[in-house]
Amino acid sequence: MSSAPPPIPVTVVGLGADGWAGLTAAARSSLSAAEVLIGGPRQLDLLPAAECPGQRVAWPSPLRPAVPKLMAEHAGRRITVLASGDPMFYGIGRALAEELGPHALLVHPHPSSVSYACARLGWPVEDTEVVTVVGRPVARLAAALYDGRRVLVLSAGAASPGEIAALLRERGFGPSRMRVLEQLGSEHEDAYEGTADGWDHTPGDPLNVVAVDCRRDPAHDGPRLGATPGLPDSAYEHDGQLTKRHVRAATLCALAPAPGELLWDIGGGSGSIGIEWMRTHPSCRAVAVERVPERAARIARNAAALGVPGLRVVVGAAPEALTALPAPDAVFIGGGLTAPGVLDAVWAALAPGGRLVVNTVTLESEAVLADRYRRHGGDLVKLAVAHAVPVGGFTGWRQAMAVTQWSVTKPTDREPDPDSHADADADADTHTKEKDQT
Repeated sequence: MSSAPPPIPVTVVGLGADGWAGLTAAARSSLSAAEVLIGGPRQLDLLPAAECPGQRVAWPSPLRPAVPKLMAEHAGRRITVLASGDPMFYGIGRALAEELGPHALLVHPHPSSVSYACARLGWPVEDTEVVTVVGRPVARLAAALYDGRRVLVLSAGAASPGEIAALLRERGFGPSRMRVLEQLGSEHEDAYEGTADGWDHTPGDPLNVVAVDCRRDPAHDGPRLGATPGLPDSAYEHDGQLTKRHVRAATLCALAPAPGELLWDIGGGSGSIGIEWMRTHPSCRAVAVERVPERAARIARNAAALGVPGLRVVVGAAPEALTALPAPDAVFIGGGLTAPGVLDAVWAALAPGGRLVVNTVTLESEAVLADRYRRHGGDLVKLAVAHAVPVGGFTGWRQAMAVTQWSVTKPTDREPDPDSHADADADADTHTKEKDQT
């Protein structure tokens, strides 16, 4: 009995700016044996025709949707995909692994541009922040800006250094030293530098990496931003609809963000909860739901200013606006709690183990939370903050409105939901009272 031959793995070869000359023998062998060579035009041009006779296919744009189609069109043939540097570091290797499965790939990595840059600069790779603006907004860099921090920015092209310098100036990091490293690893390698404040270089080679020694301008009038939740209220543009700093820090603590998780921020206001959720880790995601278009636009501006332009803003009212959203890992409700069906829709959307945090300042909403606390358990707390203010020639305390916060984790399959017993307990209590009366 014969069995079908195993599928031919897709080979992925990382290329440096030095092209064919910088490849290992194994990588060259894979390229020479390939029946189909897939890559960007620049990468394909680096291969000598005599050594690599396979059919050449350039990636279309957009690239990601084309991956399954091209793999299907050339199924059964020896396919080699070209990547820049290390294919598994912000490269095509990730898309191929997600589409085909890691078992279907044979990867020949090459030193990444980050490795080359750190070698040229004398920077330890593990201590260097890496931000890519390839196909992404330059505003992402803002979340990595801290005084004394070293950041490498993977450029989208020749215009990126100038855009980075402009962002640094705008965010109060004009004194930062910038070094542009071009064509790393090739015979045409070059570098030039300056400060963001005085940046006047004309655009150079599109294949570049920008190294930033972050230096904050002490004269900048913007607030200093830390790495933990609870940014200064002045960091946000708002109309008063803002979860204030100390309550915000406590709220993020209760939400407990973890890498890769998705938050629904319902009643987004100024977007502060979703923004600071995303700032905890680059892979954290958030959707802010806000019914007022003007506030929704403000959320988007705040997200860009604070380095998380990927925050998704949905204009609409809950629960209707929630129906098409991807399932959340955690939900924060900061407004619209008393709207019919909101809590039920959120509870249904949460998977077992998902977290829900609700803040309110009104007696009506507090009554709703007390009922849900009775049914589902969790933590019900009162958060009160007072600020020292002048009182004549002395100083006194001014109390802010107290915030009632309910936080709860949805039970897993092995943990009973207290709600399932609530009605039974109520029935039993009623039965006892009726029995006592007879």
